[in-house]
Amino acid sequence: MPELQSTSAAWGVVVQDGLVRWQLSVIPVWVVVAIGALLIGLLSPPQHYLTWLPIALAGGTFITFCVQLALVQKEGLVDRVMASLGGSVIILVIATAILAPLA
Repeated sequence: MPELQSTSAAWGVVVQDGLVRWQLSVIPVWVVVAIGALLIGLLSPPQHYLTWLPIALAGGTFITFCVQLALVQKEGLVDRVMASLGGSVIILVIATAILAPLA
């Protein structure tokens, strides 16, 4: 069986077994969404928490697709998109559970 290797033109990284693709495409989206939730909690007035959290999810969705298009890899696209968006939803559910009682 041939070894799975490919080069991502956008990142200039040799990808093996999808691990680097995962690190470059899924985890950064989670970090951006978590930072967005934190900023919403810190900077937004409490009555607007539940207005801004869905906007953070929309931003995470947009970033997910931008990153996936930049990777130029078809293999595992659906898995990476589902992991990015699923993790974003979980992060925002936790943020909502913390911020909603304060609103």
